[in-house]
Amino acid sequence: MLKPARLPAIDLLRGIVIVLMALDHTRDFFAATPFDPMDLMQTSPGWYWTRWITNLCAPTFVLLAGVSAFLRQQKAGLSNNSRYLLGRGAMLVVLECTWISFSWQFGYNVIILQVIWALGMGMIFLSALIWLPRPLVAIIAALLILPHNLLDALHGPTSGVLFKAWHQGGFLPLGEHFGVAFAYPLMPWVGLMAAGYAMGPVFLWEAEKRRRFLALSAAALLLVFVGLRFGNIYGDPDPWSEQAKGSVFSFLSFMRVHKYPPSLLYLCSTLGISLGILVLLDKYVKQRVPVLSLFGRAPLFFYCVHIALIHALAWVYMGLRYNYHPSFVGRGQKLPEGYEPTLLVCYAAWATIIVIMFGLTTAWTRWRDARTNTAAAPSRPLAAGSAQS
Repeated sequence: MLKPARLPAIDLLRGIVIVLMALDHTRDFFAATPFDPMDLMQTSPGWYWTRWITNLCAPTFVLLAGVSAFLRQQKAGLSNNSRYLLGRGAMLVVLECTWISFSWQFGYNVIILQVIWALGMGMIFLSALIWLPRPLVAIIAALLILPHNLLDALHGPTSGVLFKAWHQGGFLPLGEHFGVAFAYPLMPWVGLMAAGYAMGPVFLWEAEKRRRFLALSAAALLLVFVGLRFGNIYGDPDPWSEQAKGSVFSFLSFMRVHKYPPSLLYLCSTLGISLGILVLLDKYVKQRVPVLSLFGRAPLFFYCVHIALIHALAWVYMGLRYNYHPSFVGRGQKLPEGYEPTLLVCYAAWATIIVIMFGLTTAWTRWRDARTNTAAAPSRPLAAGSAQS
């Protein structure tokens, strides 16, 4: 194995999915639709693909978190890495339950457990798992991902809290005006992080060998997706079908895979695309791309800030235009009278958010780097004749 080094392509891919994530959350606040953008009876291709492309985000985040855990371990060691993952994971869970849930609502009526919760719990799970031989970690990952759609038949309104948290998802009321929403049930997500960890050594290989493996993996995932999806054989609870609206909507039906919880075919399609993009970035982009590399190196800062920023700006925009203040409490927004969502507003607001976040992230990383450099600088003896207190 080669000495681990930070691969620019990983930061670039992470930066791409961060920008796409911001698009999805901007749409939630600035261009919320009275229908599900994936509902083929009501949507248009523009709304559909604006929502669908953001499916790449969570699987890519979680897989790369597992890869990063492995790469960190090559420098820090097993014991240090285990402690780090446990502490970092617990911090992320607390953050999701407090600041991030508040950012969605500007209140505190629902604890919303989404991707940061999944990442945090995945790290906690991985902090124990990494003590096992890596082939066994890969087997456990496969057992958590491949058969999990067999449990779909057990979903129901009377499911217990543990099953909701582990597989089904859903809302758990904890009082008249408070509850917990399990948006990201854990079983496939912690399995995916373990898979990323098991795949970690690939990123220590020589470049051409690494790219060849990742390209074959991407192709295999997409072939599995097409093969299983075409015959509605296994891997997604929502079968596709020919649509009366024509071939375009039939293709939309084919690509409409289940995210909550993530089906096997959802993971195959999104990760196949993401790994393909990673190969292209690794081969053709030899240096940092300012915006994407910046966001990719500071993902947690971006996530912690951008939801509250989007919400605050939407609060001003919707207040001035509709005398309405958006928030996500319960199952979604109550849209104001006269409101009509438009993709133009969605994309204009998204571009504005990216520009603002670029400035904020630049300032924060400069402060962080300066603080790190100051802490790491060796102490210097006073020069002869210097004043001493």
